Amino acid sequence: MSDDDDNEPILDVVFYKSEAGNEPVREWLKGLPREDRRTIGEDIKTTQYGWPLGMPLIRKMERGLWEVRSNISTGIARVLFTVKGAVMILLHEFVKKSQKTPPNELDTARRRLNNLEKD
Repeated sequence: MSDDDDNEPILDVVFYKSEAGNEPVREWLKGLPREDRRTIGEDIKTTQYGWPLGMPLIRKMERGLWEVRSNISTGIARVLFTVKGAVMILLHEFVKKSQKTPPNELDTARRRLNNLEKD
């Protein structure tokens, strides 16, 4: 393997797009302070180039659903994603405030994943 191969991402990264054309994760990121955006972006890039990864950066939530865990100024940001072929699709995001992932946050990611599987 040459050094050139090491510079290629394993996964392409795309934002989930709703039927209305919204990209909720991108919109959320735009509202964060620059330093928080940079931290989350670096963690997503680490995932993109190092996939598959495990803890502490990546945690498998359930079949087809993982989370990127980023420490930002307001707590621990979570970006829930799925992988289809060589594409990482960013489904949902939130800042975790309790030990357990809130069920409504997981439900949102599941709903978006199901929408993708219909297409």
